[in-house]
Amino acid sequence: MFPGVHVLGEIALRTGVIYLVVLTGVRLSGKREVGQMTPFDLTLLLLISNAVQNAMTGPDTSLAGGVVAASTLLVLNYLVAELSGGNRRFRKFVEGQPSLMVHDGEAIASHMAKEHVSLDELQRAMREHGIASLKDVALAVLEVDGSISFLKYDEIKPDANTHLVRRKGYLQKH
Repeated sequence: MFPGVHVLGEIALRTGVIYLVVLTGVRLSGKREVGQMTPFDLTLLLLISNAVQNAMTGPDTSLAGGVVAASTLLVLNYLVAELSGGNRRFRKFVEGQPSLMVHDGEAIASHMAKEHVSLDELQRAMREHGIASLKDVALAVLEVDGSISFLKYDEIKPDANTHLVRRKGYLQKH
């Protein structure tokens, strides 16, 4: 009825390995995949969770085996969160870094391609923020959570730090 310590230890080890593999896979899939879950992404996530369940517990279907697997996942998640909070390098490794999508009213095609963000997606995000044109955008950043932040020219106060001046109705670099 109650599996041995050896079996429970193996479940904890298997669960840890699967956690790291799935965490790496999610990290490599990109920021947009994490932040903007589509029905396809949800289906994939559910299927992955079902696929790795047996890899975590093996032939053990006991209550104790399930508790050990769930507890291992919770502990690993807590440890990753703690390490991320206290170690900037580790946080950048796990979460990634924000990516500049628009600078000075111009989309940065190479950054958008690297992050798998289409111009249509960028324009949709602009509409969600009430922005009509790229020319109104000083900066757009794809955040680590998959959202896109915008800084409009009319939100910038030109000074020595921004090096921007207003010309033809827009702030521009000088």
